[in-house]
Amino acid sequence: MQLRLIGLLLSFVCLCAGTAIAKPTYVTIDDLRASDQQRQAALIITQVMEKFHYRKPSLDDDLSTAILDRYLESLDSNRSFFTAQDVARYERYRLKLDDNLRTGKLEPAFEIFRRFRESVDERVAYADKILAANDFDFERDEYYQFDRSEAEWPADNAALDDLWRKRVKNDILGLRLAGKDEAEISETLSKRYKGIQRRVSQMTPEDVFQAFINAYTLTVEPHTSYMSPRLSENFDIGMRLSLQGIGAVLRNDNEFTEIQSTVPGGPAERSGELKGGDRIVGVAQGRDGSMEDVVGWRLQDVVDLIRGPKDSIVRLNVLPKSQGVGGRTRQVLLVRDEIKLEDKAAKSEVIESGGLRLGVIEIPAFYRDFGAQAAGEEDFRSTTRDVRKLLDELQAEGVDGVIIDLRRNGGGSLSEATELTGLFIEKGPVVQVRDSAGKIEVERDPDPEQVYEGPLAVLVDRNSASASEIFAGAIQDYSRGLIIGEPTFGKGTVQTLVDLGRFLRSRDDIGRLRLTMAQFFRVQGGSTQHRGVMPDIVYPTAKGAADHGERALKNALPWASIKPAAHQLHGITSVSSLRDASLVRTENNPGFRFLVEEEDDLIELEQRKSVSLRESVRRAEWEQREQDRLDRRNRLRAFRGLEPLASLEDDEDDEPAADNDEKDDEEGIQRIMLEETANILADHIRAMRPRTALLN
Repeated sequence: MQLRLIGLLLSFVCLCAGTAIAKPTYVTIDDLRASDQQRQAALIITQVMEKFHYRKPSLDDDLSTAILDRYLESLDSNRSFFTAQDVARYERYRLKLDDNLRTGKLEPAFEIFRRFRESVDERVAYADKILAANDFDFERDEYYQFDRSEAEWPADNAALDDLWRKRVKNDILGLRLAGKDEAEISETLSKRYKGIQRRVSQMTPEDVFQAFINAYTLTVEPHTSYMSPRLSENFDIGMRLSLQGIGAVLRNDNEFTEIQSTVPGGPAERSGELKGGDRIVGVAQGRDGSMEDVVGWRLQDVVDLIRGPKDSIVRLNVLPKSQGVGGRTRQVLLVRDEIKLEDKAAKSEVIESGGLRLGVIEIPAFYRDFGAQAAGEEDFRSTTRDVRKLLDELQAEGVDGVIIDLRRNGGGSLSEATELTGLFIEKGPVVQVRDSAGKIEVERDPDPEQVYEGPLAVLVDRNSASASEIFAGAIQDYSRGLIIGEPTFGKGTVQTLVDLGRFLRSRDDIGRLRLTMAQFFRVQGGSTQHRGVMPDIVYPTAKGAADHGERALKNALPWASIKPAAHQLHGITSVSSLRDASLVRTENNPGFRFLVEEEDDLIELEQRKSVSLRESVRRAEWEQREQDRLDRRNRLRAFRGLEPLASLEDDEDDEPAADNDEKDDEEGIQRIMLEETANILADHIRAMRPRTALLN
C-alpha cells in the first residue's frame, strides 16, 4: 500500500467542485533539493510528534529503520523500480534518519527520490521498447505477480527487465480481455507508461518532502500525516465549498485508484454501481468524451480529473472488486451533484416479522448543521433531532420494537453520538476520552428524558465506524439493546489539525500536521480502537471483517482499556438462545448463502498475488467466475420470486441515477441482514413478554 492517509486527505477533493489548479511543469533532477523552510518544518514536526502525539513516539534507531522501509514503500510500493542493489546502497541511512530528522538534514530522502526518478525513466523506456515489438507468446505458460508488496526486491536490472516484460504482457492481455483492438491497446499502454513518467517528473521538492515526512508520521500511527502548504490550500478550498462531485473516498492501492467507501447521499452511492474495493482505471468527461487511462496515476491527479461542476457528467471505467486484477472492466456514468444534508438524513420504515411490527431507522451519518446552529436557527437539522421525531412517529404507530441501522455509517459528530444515545437511556456516561497527557474526560447524556424505552436492536457492519461505534458500544454496555451484524471498523482515535506556522515567529505557511491526540474508551472501559464493537450476535458474513478497518492498517494503535465509568445496566433476555435460533435460520437462508459465497469469492481474489499470462487460461477463468456469479444471483432471484438473468450484463445500467433517487435493490441484497435482525428482535420481544407480564 502507498501512503494511505495522504490518499484519504486528497480524496476529499473528489467530493468538491472544480477549482483552479496550477498547471504542473517539468522539474529537473538538479532542482530536487531540500529548502531551508523544509528543514525548519522537519525540526518542528519531530518536536510536535514527540510532545503532543498520543503515542509520545521516541525518534530512535528502531523508528529510523522503519522510516527507511516505509519511505521506499511509499515510492515503490510494488517493488517494480528499485533493485536490491539500489536498496543496499541506502542501508547506510538505516540508523541515521532519526538523527537526520532531528537536525533537519533531508538530503538522504532527496537522494533516494532522485534514484527512483531515474529508474522510472529507465523502466518506461524499456516498456515502450517491448510494447512496440509486441512479440509476446500468449500461450506460453507463465505467471505475472501483480502484487509484489511483500516480494523480494528484484536482484538487478535483468530481473527488472523480466518483471516489466511480464507486466507489459499482462497489461496487453487485460485490454484484450476487455475487447480492445491491437492498435487501441498499443496507444493506451504507451500513454499509460509515459503518463507515469510525466507525473513523476512533475513531482516537486515539496512533494518529496511530504512523502518523506509522512513515511515518518505513518510509521508512528496511520492517522497522523503531514500536509504541505499546497495540499493544505486544496483541503481548505474543499472544506469551504459545497460537496459537489461523485461522493467517493479514494485511496492508492499500488498503481490503482481504489474506492474506499461511498459518501451517504452522493451520486456514487445512489447509483448502486460503485462499492468499496472497486478500482477506477479510466475517467472520461461527459457522455462522449474520450476515456483517459489512469492506471499508475498519482491519486491527486485522478482526483483532479474526476471532480467537476454540479450537474456535469463523468464516466468511470471501473474494475469491480468482484473481478480481481485480471478481470474485465465496465463503465459507470455519474452526474456530479451536491451532497445535501437531507440526502444523508435519517429515515424510517415499518416492517413485519412473526406477526410483530418493527420500526427501522436508518442513520447513514451522524450529522449536525453547525452553520444553521451558529446562525441562531432554532430548528437546525441534526441526527438526534431527526431520530427523535421518527421515534415519536413510530411509537404513535404502535410498533413493537425498533431497529437502528448503522451499516456503512462512517461516523461524524461526537456530540450527536452522545445525544443520540441519550434518547434510549435516562442518564449517564456515553464515552470516555483520554488525551495524550493521560487526562480522561467523560461525555455524558445531556438530557434526562428517555424518548424510547422499548425493545431495541442495533445493526452494524464492518464499515460502521467512529461515532457509530460510540453509540453501539454504549447501547451494548448499558445492556439497553442487542448489537447485531459484523465487528465494526475499529476507529477509536481522535485527530486534530496543527498549523505548523504557529511555532515560527514569522508565521510562514509551512503546512499542517494531522495529529492523533486522543483515544475513545467505552463506558465499560474497553476501547473501540482496533477491535471495534463485537456484536452480541455475529452474522456468518463477518469472516472478511477480520482484515478490514483498523485491523488492516499498519502501526494502528492497539486495543486498550481504562477504568469503567459508573453506569446502570438494563436487563435483556438470554442472548445465547437468540444466537442459536438465528444460526439455524441463516444456515438455511438463500440470502445469507448468497452473501457468504460472495464473501468467500472476494477473499479468494484478495489472497491471489499472481495471474496467468496464458490467454486461454485467463479467458476460461473469467468465464467461470462470471458463470459462478450469475448462478449465485439467479439462486437469490429465485428465492425472491424473480425471473433469472441470462447474463450479468442484463443487470447493468449505464444511465445515471435520477436526482435523489436510489437504484432499486430488486433482489433485496441490502435487506438480507435487516430481515434477520428483525427476526432476532421479534424473538427477543416474545421472550421478554412473559417476564413483562410477571412484572405487571
